[in-house]
Amino acid sequence: MSILVLGTVALDNVRTPHGVRKKILGGSAVHFSMAARLFTRVNLVAIVGRDFPERHIEFLEAKGINLSALIREASGKTFQWSGEYRGDLNTAITLNTELGVLSTFKPKISEEQKRIEHVFLANLDPDIQRHLLGHMRSPKLIALDSMNYWINNKRKSLLRLLKQVHIYVANDQEARSLSQEHNLIQAAKRLRSFGPRMILIKKGEHGVLFYSDKFVFSLPGYPAEKVIDPTGAGDTFAGGFMGYLAKAKIINMQNIRKALVLGTIAASFNIEDFGLNRTARLTLKDLNKRMAHFKKCTLF
Repeated sequence: MSILVLGTVALDNVRTPHGVRKKILGGSAVHFSMAARLFTRVNLVAIVGRDFPERHIEFLEAKGINLSALIREASGKTFQWSGEYRGDLNTAITLNTELGVLSTFKPKISEEQKRIEHVFLANLDPDIQRHLLGHMRSPKLIALDSMNYWINNKRKSLLRLLKQVHIYVANDQEARSLSQEHNLIQAAKRLRSFGPRMILIKKGEHGVLFYSDKFVFSLPGYPAEKVIDPTGAGDTFAGGFMGYLAKAKIINMQNIRKALVLGTIAASFNIEDFGLNRTARLTLKDLNKRMAHFKKCTLF
């Protein structure tokens, strides 16, 4: 029982009304892994540069993350993202992006990893995502995340890739951009027509919309009182969602609903502190306790 995640391992520079943090461990694959590890063995596929601190390697390994497919490039720098949040903290303002070694990244995985059945393609160049997917033997569940940059600059590549995946994950802005529909239900229907049989639209503090041919499910966000840093919340949500489905094995309405709830709860912990400060300490007991409270709030 394991899952493979392809994404970024980054050094983030974050500014929010609650403070500034420089070169903290981040990246889509890392935030995903912090939630998914609670349910299943996580295989992380990414690249870092010569400047990547050894303490971060030790931290990830201590959390049980398999780093055998993490390329440590001898030359070049690690991917860095600098962003700022203002007001309600719902939207990140990107100040700077340094691709570093990510610009020449070609994923490499072992023969054993090629047989992993659950795959999450976190936000990355769709050509790199497709390259990795082409090496998988017989995946049973493939989920794909993307962002507006790839929607705008590599739309054709992204649309080709969507035909090969089972779940497409996007925030509401990205869903509207790719589908060219404003109404989210219409957007989900259009995205479904591109190939994925399940569409998952993240709406930030307003929750998530799940769409498939068989059923539609909308879940509110957890009523959070403390929002310090939303960076990685969407990837944390995806980690909880995909991690639970990997553990459950059977994909049905009941398991999808529980996976959505667990992903939502995991994301609610992520936003309570900078970077991985909160999710690094997260346990299943924490998730279950907050889920019990969430049930009372939503009557699900």
